[in-house]
Amino acid sequence: MPKPASLRLLVNDRPVNVASGTTVASAILLAGIPTRRSVTGQPRGPLCGMGICFECQATINGTMHQRTCQVFCTEGMEVRTP
Repeated sequence: MPKPASLRLLVNDRPVNVASGTTVASAILLAGIPTRRSVTGQPRGPLCGMGICFECQATINGTMHQRTCQVFCTEGMEVRTP
């Protein structure tokens, strides 16, 4: 079965359209939403892109602490950042 050329997911209830094969971390960046905030309140985002730094963690489809740089987007996925 061929993959769709694009798909839609929700990042903090904001619809985001991405190409098939896009990581959730990239979708979060496209949405313009930080993955977390530092202790001083500064927005943070993915750092290493290979699952080592844990800066990109978010809740995906109700499962907390997912490393979004390691997960590919799927149609209708729901992502929540802290």
